[in-house]
Amino acid sequence: MGQTQSRERHEQIQYIEFLSKDLEKVKQFYSESFDWTFTDYGPEYTAFSGDYVDGGFTIGTPVRGSILVILYSDDIESTKKKVLKAGGVLTHDIFEFPGGKRFQFTDPDDNELAVWSE
Repeated sequence: MGQTQSRERHEQIQYIEFLSKDLEKVKQFYSESFDWTFTDYGPEYTAFSGDYVDGGFTIGTPVRGSILVILYSDDIESTKKKVLKAGGVLTHDIFEFPGGKRFQFTDPDDNELAVWSE
């Protein structure tokens, strides 16, 4: 039998769950922004998967600032354009920090996320 490569890495973030006021709206946003795919598990939960990320959204009211999820991009300008086109709102435009640059945005439920690049 051949050995398969696992997506899991020791102490990595394995699964992320968010609260959402509108599952259909949030699914459209993340599909357009990052090509995430969704599987619905009833009317109040949808799971998502994408390259190197898995998680879910459940019905609830998000509280901004409780967590900052940071995604990586090979082309930060292109990713920023996709996020804005899909309805994301910039909270911090692209800025540099030691080791790279990033921007931060809110999704349709006012969850704040960031995207970084080298």
